[in-house]
Amino acid sequence: MVTVAVRRINLSDRSKESLLDFIDRSKLFILPNTAGCYTAEDAIRTARLAREVGLSNWVKLEVIGDQKTLFPDNEGLLEATRVLVKEGFVVLPYTNDDLVNARKLIDAGAAAVMPLAAPIGSGLGVQNPANLRIMREMVTEVPLIVDAGVGTASDATVAMELGADAVLLNTAVAEAEDSEKMAVAMKLAVEAGRLAYAAGRMQKRLYAAASSPLAGVVGR
Repeated sequence: MVTVAVRRINLSDRSKESLLDFIDRSKLFILPNTAGCYTAEDAIRTARLAREVGLSNWVKLEVIGDQKTLFPDNEGLLEATRVLVKEGFVVLPYTNDDLVNARKLIDAGAAAVMPLAAPIGSGLGVQNPANLRIMREMVTEVPLIVDAGVGTASDATVAMELGADAVLLNTAVAEAEDSEKMAVAMKLAVEAGRLAYAAGRMQKRLYAAASSPLAGVVGR
């Protein structure tokens, strides 16, 4: 799946080069996003435009509330989700790591919740693991996708070990010195993190515990 910012591609003049020219749509699913939208109305309009030109009725929904941090506007996000769900869109909203807001989005019909790990493009990794763990425990109806803030492969592994169903990546791959190698590393990291979560980690202990205990050993 490849997400594309609708506001940053030329949809009106198909004769000009576009990002879409480099995506094999027989192999990759296009997920339009509403990046750069600061109101619910703007995000709704952008999603409708994407569907009208044949991109998809799926949408990664972003309603930004602050220009510097790019944190989401939860009120606007919820409003846009309600409208688009009623219009038949499959809505994947970018939100903060707030369980209460996640529940409201699910009640509004969101097909997933996509909490940030850290601010968009920051590469800081998971900043609030406790909140993501709580969200994983309490959000079971829809996929939980960590979106924004992943900087390297270990960050993706941490997100998956916390129980995320997936991670959404952009800057970590785009700004790596070798993007292809980083993309492969991310794939492996996601797989490793998911396996570790499914396996169930060992209990943390304050003191040492012998890895080869003597209990049960019969001496001569």
